Amino acid sequence: MFNQLFLDISTGTIDWSRAQFALTAMYHWLFVPLTLGLAVIMGTAETCYYRTKKQFWKDVAHFWQKLFGVNFAMGVATGIILEFQFGTNWSNYSWFVGDIFGAPLAIEGIVAFFMESTFVAVMFFGWKKVSPGFHLASTWLTGIGATISAWWILVANAWMQYPVGCEFNPDTMRNEMVSFTDVALSPFAIDKFCHTVTSSWIVGAVFVVAVSAYYLLKKREMELAKQSMKIAASVGFVASLLAAITGDTSAYLVGKVQPMKLAAMEALYKGGESQSLTAVAWVNPFETPNCRESKEHALCVSIPYGLSLLATHSLHGFVPGVNDLLDGYVKADGTREPSVKEKMVMGKAAVNALMVYRKAKKAGDEATAQKALPVIKANMKYFGYGYVDKEEQVIPNIPLTFWSFRVMVGLGTFFVLFFAVLTFVCYRKDVSRYRWLLILGVCTLPMGYIASEAGWVLAELGRQPWTIQDMLPTWVAVSDVKPASIATTFFLFLAFRGQRFLLDRAIHQPNKTQPAQHGGNKTRHNQTMQARDLHHHIKRIPRVQALRIRNRPPPSRHQLHALTKHHHPQQAISQQ
Repeated sequence: MFNQLFLDISTGTIDWSRAQFALTAMYHWLFVPLTLGLAVIMGTAETCYYRTKKQFWKDVAHFWQKLFGVNFAMGVATGIILEFQFGTNWSNYSWFVGDIFGAPLAIEGIVAFFMESTFVAVMFFGWKKVSPGFHLASTWLTGIGATISAWWILVANAWMQYPVGCEFNPDTMRNEMVSFTDVALSPFAIDKFCHTVTSSWIVGAVFVVAVSAYYLLKKREMELAKQSMKIAASVGFVASLLAAITGDTSAYLVGKVQPMKLAAMEALYKGGESQSLTAVAWVNPFETPNCRESKEHALCVSIPYGLSLLATHSLHGFVPGVNDLLDGYVKADGTREPSVKEKMVMGKAAVNALMVYRKAKKAGDEATAQKALPVIKANMKYFGYGYVDKEEQVIPNIPLTFWSFRVMVGLGTFFVLFFAVLTFVCYRKDVSRYRWLLILGVCTLPMGYIASEAGWVLAELGRQPWTIQDMLPTWVAVSDVKPASIATTFFLFLAFRGQRFLLDRAIHQPNKTQPAQHGGNKTRHNQTMQARDLHHHIKRIPRVQALRIRNRPPPSRHQLHALTKHHHPQQAISQQ
């Protein structure tokens, strides 16, 4: 069996490897979208400063750049962990497709990330060292570099969903790239990039709106909050419309290249023409459905022809369900899609032929090797099915996929309406007077992250069990590592992140023994404490000298500062 070449992997290793990667990826995804979104906000603010030369806009740019820097650093740190996991926990995957998957990641690190890191240094430390125009260009180039970095990462991820531009080499046991253009510019990669980036702009806009709304509710930094909210509302409204458009294109492409994902996110068991789109239905999230016996969902409210229009761009287009994909069906162009059992037969034929080829090559039997080669090429399309034992293994988690899709789409629709109203109020009214809108703005902060994470869960779990669609299942892609080792690092990562959360809470917790300080009040508080210290030392000096001091006019603020700079205030007073 071919799995001897990939080693014999335990179930625990597979589960813990998936859990660890999911934990790290979702934690990483908390920072990346915000970084991409804040890049637009801070770039717009600095552009306003460059055009108006007002110190106010420079302060606005400074404020959001600081938050960008924190997220940038955390995104880099968590991304490095993900890179290492490809080698530690998913070494079979890296070996099998590393020649293809590694290329866009290498370009991302060498070109995009280098560009991003260079200009981010100029952005933070070059305010007084470079011209305003060059600094503005550096700020925008930092955001562009982050976006280009996202492009190459998403190209690699899109190839896992839709593997193109490659050819399997039985001599090296690798899939090798034959067309870089097909990999980098596949329709799936382009749409995935556009949808991901526009949704990231929404996350950035939601974050800025939430922070600004909080400041307005607390009546702090009112002007900064109002102007920042104007920018964020405009960016959020445009981004939410673009995300809806790219989401429609994404659904169409998923219907073409990943029909099982589409069927799972609709919980569609029996397909057909003129399919309705399920808006609301009860799918038990804690129950694995039996696709063969599943009936119509309870409390189902559907949009007529919606799914056919979404998946085929035709009101009467045919959309296959889970059972259609398991049993095989005839496509619109007249070709027949094989059943899963037929694909399993072809996949096992490819695996066995590969074993024969490898043994013949090793023994020097060139004639036998050449006979096995056409069998490998003819069945390589369904190579991954050679490791599938039961047809149910190719069905993703339907309840989780179903609800992830509805959470993402539902919140996306909400953001279109929310940003439309907010944009109108910000530009036509005084937004600080609408307390209900400000409270809603603060509440949208977790919604942005939930929508973003739901989209990521849908994309990754919807293609299960495939690490690479139809090519490599997850249980073949992992490393030969003991489950206990992976579980240990999993809980170490979890503990570390929990510790960071508690540490951040402690750092930002106001000191209960002293009043909380904000901005300009800090200087006034320090002066008050200095005056108290001075009074304390005056009480300790001789009475005659004290009377002499009392007859003097009170010191000015600058004198007070000069006096309190000394370590011994009594000595300083006597010197006067």
